[in-house]
Amino acid sequence: MSKSTQLTPTQHAILSHAIQHSDGRIEWFPDNVKGGARQKVIDGLFNRALITPEGKQGWCVAAEGYDALGVPRPVPQQPTSTFEAQLDKVIANAEGQHKQQAKGTPRTRANSKQAQVIAMLQRPEGASIEQIMQATDWQQHTVRGFFAGALKKKLGLELASDKVGDVRVYRLPKTEVEAEAGVQA
Repeated sequence: MSKSTQLTPTQHAILSHAIQHSDGRIEWFPDNVKGGARQKVIDGLFNRALITPEGKQGWCVAAEGYDALGVPRPVPQQPTSTFEAQLDKVIANAEGQHKQQAKGTPRTRANSKQAQVIAMLQRPEGASIEQIMQATDWQQHTVRGFFAGALKKKLGLELASDKVGDVRVYRLPKTEVEAEAGVQA
């Protein structure tokens, strides 16, 4: 276990079980941890960056969780398509340039909220702000800030929007990301 991260016996048991039995997904709690106590344990792990959200209501062990247990971090899987590989390069490159200015090394995750939102925006049907809010647990102003900051300023991507009925839908044309990755469209 890491000297800088002290875990309670319950936190240790939950993280260990997730790593050993469910590929890092938090799916088990000790029998004595129920209801509100479960949420407090989750909040404690999340506040210490030991777990990260996975999907709409799931959690998985973060890199810091592996470190706290002294367990080697899993090797990330290779993207399943060439386009996903190019997208990962664009995101990593943009984050790397930004982080070099702010000291330190970039920390990228293929399952980050940023990658999740970009994937939603690349769908042919795009995504509404409400859909992104549900998927990320962000508030409306956070989604709009992400559009302006991370997508437009940081990554230099253009966002298209259309009104479908009463809902505004945002899309990130694949050609934008492919152009950023150096692919001829």
